Amino acid sequence: METKKLLKICSAVLLVFFATALTITKVLPWYQFKKYLPQEGDLIFQSLPQNELVLAIEGISESPYSHCGIVVKKDNSWMILEAIGPVKYTPLYEWVQRGRKEAFSVYRFKKPEGMKLFISEAEKFLGKPYDVRYRFDDEKIYCSELIYKSYQKSHNLNLGKVVELGDMPWQAYEKTIRKYEQGPPPLKRLMITPKNLSLASELILTYKQNYN
Repeated sequence: METKKLLKICSAVLLVFFATALTITKVLPWYQFKKYLPQEGDLIFQSLPQNELVLAIEGISESPYSHCGIVVKKDNSWMILEAIGPVKYTPLYEWVQRGRKEAFSVYRFKKPEGMKLFISEAEKFLGKPYDVRYRFDDEKIYCSELIYKSYQKSHNLNLGKVVELGDMPWQAYEKTIRKYEQGPPPLKRLMITPKNLSLASELILTYKQNYN
């Protein structure tokens, strides 16, 4: 009899433990995430899980932002249109969970006209492979380039400041650059970083989670 009581008590304690753990790891982050009220055309930025390429992106651009995408609504669900692997849609909550500490920032256009056309231009890149060399051609494409080119085509305006690799602190990441470039660092290569995209005068920070 005592053994049965002990087993019941242990089972109850374990049930409470797992329920608490589920609440802490899933439910509370969900409620925190729900504070963000998405709008189509929002630009969303995050810190990807660290690897040598992510560390190089963040270090060279001197920013925690190593990835970004466009908030869109598909079949009544909020998605992120992003260049990560191929250009594709990713469910918003799945996208947030992927980032380090589920941290993300949202920038909204001060004048959100033309968002449908902006998104339509971005959708033309669906399926394009990811460009680990960060070139400004259309054969492959990277995350901030997807946003930059889509806005350029839809609004005939540049979004953010394009910079040369050589004007950024690339030296500490030369080994990684050489690996992906399969040659010397292309110091004259123009690129748009997630950081410089976020600093565009057309945008305003509207939401930030788990960033100081």
